[in-house]
Amino acid sequence: MLAQIQAFYNRLMQPQTDAPQQEEHSLRLAATALMIEVMRVDDEKSEQETEAIIQASMSRFGVERQEADELMQLAAAELRDATDYHQFTSLINRGYDMPHKLQIVEFLWQVAYADGRLDRYEEHVIRKVADLIYVPHSEFIRLKEKVRQSLL
Repeated sequence: MLAQIQAFYNRLMQPQTDAPQQEEHSLRLAATALMIEVMRVDDEKSEQETEAIIQASMSRFGVERQEADELMQLAAAELRDATDYHQFTSLINRGYDMPHKLQIVEFLWQVAYADGRLDRYEEHVIRKVADLIYVPHSEFIRLKEKVRQSLL
């Protein structure tokens, strides 16, 4: 599995001189890592949450399923080495405008609600991330309700 992650990383990071491609890859990793954090914070990883992350990666980044799986594995490895959310949210702040940030927060809500219930720890992580990427509280609430209503 480590070889697959390294191959995926090398494929997306080559050539070394292609800075926009490297930046986009870093943004994908950051967004995916935050979705994984929402999934794992309640200690109840579900197949629905994993699928929500895969689907979000496929729709947002335009990747195929295998690449989304690899991205998720690589992001999980990055998350294990992280000490806080800053390395992820700072990339998002530099690389995404507000509509993209709102889409990320919506994806976080989709992951949180994917298993049919919202855990308070999931909500806490989303609130913290939304604050760190400067999403207004009104948008945080609007997106929460939008995702919740879509499940009814």
